[in-house]
Amino acid sequence: MFAKKKIAIGLILWFSITVSFGSFSVFASGKKEAAAERVVKIGIVGDAADQWKPVIAKLAAEGIKIELVEFTEYVQPNRALQDGEIDLNSFQHYAYLNNEIKTKGYSLTAIGETLLAPLGLYSQKIKSVGEIKAGDKIALPNDVVNGGRSFRVLEKAGLIKIPESAGPTPSKLDITENPLNLEFVEVEAAQTPRVLPDVTAAFINGGHAVNAGLNPERDSIALEKQDGGGQNPYINVIAARTDRKDDPVFKRIVNEYRTDAVKEVLQTVYKGAFTPAW
Repeated sequence: MFAKKKIAIGLILWFSITVSFGSFSVFASGKKEAAAERVVKIGIVGDAADQWKPVIAKLAAEGIKIELVEFTEYVQPNRALQDGEIDLNSFQHYAYLNNEIKTKGYSLTAIGETLLAPLGLYSQKIKSVGEIKAGDKIALPNDVVNGGRSFRVLEKAGLIKIPESAGPTPSKLDITENPLNLEFVEVEAAQTPRVLPDVTAAFINGGHAVNAGLNPERDSIALEKQDGGGQNPYINVIAARTDRKDDPVFKRIVNEYRTDAVKEVLQTVYKGAFTPAW
């Protein structure tokens, strides 16, 4: 009788210890799973959140939480990425990124291509390039790359002449002929839609045009022609710090962006303003 009682007490103690350790194991496992969630901060410029919604939803189920960090000016996201304030950024094309690396010494690398966003010339005062007259003011982005793109569009429209030797991003100094004596007003890219009332026309990047309620195909009076194949310097990219470019989570984000779900958003929400680069 006494022996049976000792066995019963022993079983109870064993069961209690097992349950306790089991509970601890479950608790520890829960903490481990919670700690396993990876937060990735991605810098964007303007209202680009819609195109990331399918990516955010899909990767959340895999324990990857994407936080979008919105900047107002092009000069901000690369600095933030270099300083480690964000993990990735997605707002610029190859040409802009390469110029930033060259002039500011950033250690950044493009890890995936996203879209093509054509630069357009818009106006609240005229309906066509042919209406531009002598002395008119044309606003354009003040950065080297997008300013140069603007001059090339004007050249193709027959308003100015620039030698081919000036390359894809010429400056005002490269203009050899300006028969209408056009005045060029250089402003930060994000501000170009706001100066439309003050100039004859303004060059506006695709993303800023969409944010301002403009549709490049419908509303522009001149639009940069895009070539989706080959080494197009104006394909937008996702960038990372060079020392983190091979992070498998970053590669997963790139792959999930380049899907039909995102392509549908680009084609519907943005009404054709952006062209998928895949």
